[in-house]
Amino acid sequence: MLDLMGFDQSAKVQIHIGGAYGDRQAALARFAEEYGRLSRRVRARLAIENDHRLFALRDCLEVKALCGVPVIFDVFHHACLNNGESVREALELAFGTWKEGDGLPMVDYSEQRPGKKAGSHAEHMELGKFRRFMEDATGLDFDVMLEIKDKERSALQAVKLIKASQIMDNSSAYNGGLGGI
Repeated sequence: MLDLMGFDQSAKVQIHIGGAYGDRQAALARFAEEYGRLSRRVRARLAIENDHRLFALRDCLEVKALCGVPVIFDVFHHACLNNGESVREALELAFGTWKEGDGLPMVDYSEQRPGKKAGSHAEHMELGKFRRFMEDATGLDFDVMLEIKDKERSALQAVKLIKASQIMDNSSAYNGGLGGI
């Protein structure tokens, strides 16, 4: 469909690695094997992201090493499941998986919904948390996808915050278009 719409290979479809089925290492190998069976055109469109229960960023990096798929960094999932990497370190590791032609690295941003089970996405974005994330990301060039329930409201608040702050002034990530925000 993305080909028919005329998008280049920087238009990605993001997926999770899937289930572990009792053997995480075997699951990573299975994913890489199945990925390798896909057509070149499909492989060029896919990117994987870390999840909040089974596969942390380090697992995604292992899959990247096995088959070459780029990694989308999910900030919220990283807060739920990680191997001790700071947000900045995790961003840099994930961004290192993107090659020329993949487009700008992508980041999913969301937060925990208060009072709900771990992994539930927030209804509204907390601007203080988003500001800290953007400060951690200063100097990096990427697109942000907000996974917040009130989509437009949070997006407008994020744009306003970035425009009003000094967070991105000297960063290549702020190009006037606010990347993918």
